Amino acid sequence: MTDISTIIKLTAAEIAGKIASGELTAVEVTEAHLARIDAVDEKVHAFLHIDREGALAQARAVDAKREAGEKLGPLAGVPLALKDIFTTKDMPTTVGSKILEGWVPPYDATLTQKLRAADVVILGKTNMDEFAMGSSTENSAYGPTGNPWDLTRIPGGSGGGSSAALASYEAPLAIGTDTGGSIRQPAAVTGTVGVKPTYGGVSRYGMVAFSSSLDQGGPCARTVLDAALLHEAIAGHDPLDSTSIDAPVPPVVEAARNGSVQGMRVGVVKQFRGEGYQAGVLQRFDESVELLKSLGATVVELDCPSFDLALSAYYLIAPSECSSNLARFDAMRYGLRVGDDGTKSAEEVTALTREAGFGDEVKRRIILGTYALSSGYYDAYYGSAQKVRTLITQDFEKAFEQVDVIVSPTTPTTAFPIGERADDPMAMYLADLCTIPTNLAGNSAMSLPCGLAPEDGLPVGLQIIAPAMKDDRLYKVGSAVEAAFVEKWGHPLLEEAPSL
Repeated sequence: MTDISTIIKLTAAEIAGKIASGELTAVEVTEAHLARIDAVDEKVHAFLHIDREGALAQARAVDAKREAGEKLGPLAGVPLALKDIFTTKDMPTTVGSKILEGWVPPYDATLTQKLRAADVVILGKTNMDEFAMGSSTENSAYGPTGNPWDLTRIPGGSGGGSSAALASYEAPLAIGTDTGGSIRQPAAVTGTVGVKPTYGGVSRYGMVAFSSSLDQGGPCARTVLDAALLHEAIAGHDPLDSTSIDAPVPPVVEAARNGSVQGMRVGVVKQFRGEGYQAGVLQRFDESVELLKSLGATVVELDCPSFDLALSAYYLIAPSECSSNLARFDAMRYGLRVGDDGTKSAEEVTALTREAGFGDEVKRRIILGTYALSSGYYDAYYGSAQKVRTLITQDFEKAFEQVDVIVSPTTPTTAFPIGERADDPMAMYLADLCTIPTNLAGNSAMSLPCGLAPEDGLPVGLQIIAPAMKDDRLYKVGSAVEAAFVEKWGHPLLEEAPSL
């Protein structure tokens, strides 16, 4: 039997290959990761729920298929950590909120179904900011998650549980969701890879809604190829999702296996730097741009003036949509119910339940969104924000006439200490400064590690942005950059993370 510490350091592609060849069994791999979770997750708190028996049952089914001579898929038997925003009929789905504590859905999300069909082993559900509202996973009703590089710092948000599970070797693959950067920002601060597919490229059916025109599920991994393999497994048209794109999935795996930037035009947007950016982040970004030049890319300076308005537009559009989506949590149909003692009206029970069930950040955004949508203010706030959204989309369209991809820092700073921005919502919101424009336009984007900031030794993320339905460009550029970094340092960045 292979040593546990060896198994958990393997990539998803390596694990799948060893299972297919019989060198490892899916049960061995699953047991190794469950043992790792037992050993470190008390400190990290990446998971809200572990499905030990379910995971082992899935692994046994994969081993039975192999023994029967059946052809296994590219990720068969590979363990995965699933963000607790996707419905799972055999596990609770809480969305990090007390209002859904213990709720077990009656159906699987389309993404969950696709993972099961691909024989991916779902280890459990990961911690997250309540209803995906946050940039640090401090807004979870079940306590914060620690960053494996420094457990006193945030692992990003809202998908900090998924990124922390990867960085602590509790799982080789994870799923996140990205409304304003919640896949890419956690990837950046934990030294992992995270991809926001084109809006509509991955089904949202069964993904609990925060902001329906922005939310997008996507793959999280430790390597670009692993992210591509997972992307291919979960993407595709879904008739159950009215926003799903009815088009072939871009050839992301092929692009990841054949990474190159030779002859590509790479854009650098002047609005993605300046006040508020950490010096070490900008240093690593500038080095990455020079690296792209050395690999054969042409760098083009871009001016996208509407990007300066993206944060303001986002924090009107997203709360407005959240105030509408979260109206369904009324204590009448599912989830928490408070005060139903026979003496109170339905309205009183709803109010008491929402008071007890929603956290401060969720309440803040509901109030803000309800105000922005209210009579007399709709055109001034929500309507104006949608006009800015159109300008941002037009800026991207003009940019992509000149370049193939755009690069930027993923986040303005490295991981900040837990609690540092808890009482300053504006400082917290600035963590998504570089990621939000992509969500407003619906483009695809990736974050991958580009070194450690010299002042604190923490990971820095490089963001790559591609046009809608050109997700393969992310992987083509990302794998070339990753290979260059690995050749330069002789090992993946993540191996420098402190041992747990």
